[in-house]
Amino acid sequence: MKSFFRELFQVSLYKWNQGRITRQVTWGTLAAGAGLGFWRLSQFMVQPPRFLAWLAAGDAWTVVLGSFCSVMTLLSFWVAYRLINFPRFADFLIAVEAEMNKVSWPTRAELFRSSLVVLVCIIVLAVILAVYDAVWFWVFWRLGIL
Repeated sequence: MKSFFRELFQVSLYKWNQGRITRQVTWGTLAAGAGLGFWRLSQFMVQPPRFLAWLAAGDAWTVVLGSFCSVMTLLSFWVAYRLINFPRFADFLIAVEAEMNKVSWPTRAELFRSSLVVLVCIIVLAVILAVYDAVWFWVFWRLGIL
């Protein structure tokens, strides 16, 4: 934990030329999540809590809430930026990108055929289950249970 806080206040980049795409996507996801979370907080808290009721007059609450959410959003952007440069996490992201480069991706035709097989299997199983359901319903109805 101590090394995390020490790392949080540095500006250096750890292995800056490795795992760029994975790091950028990770930072973007963390930043978007934090930004949307604080935006939603600002939309949700239209009225101040009771212990801050004195801020309800005028635009004071809007200014306080807007300032708080803006500062927290920028702070979370910085924490996300430092997190992707934390050595253990950065090494993990670099390894993820290296493994993703080893993946053999299917062609469009293979993807279409595989998806078609999955959809046909799902439809066939749904029909079989519907027939079982109808048969058991009929049996229970004839026995007077339903």
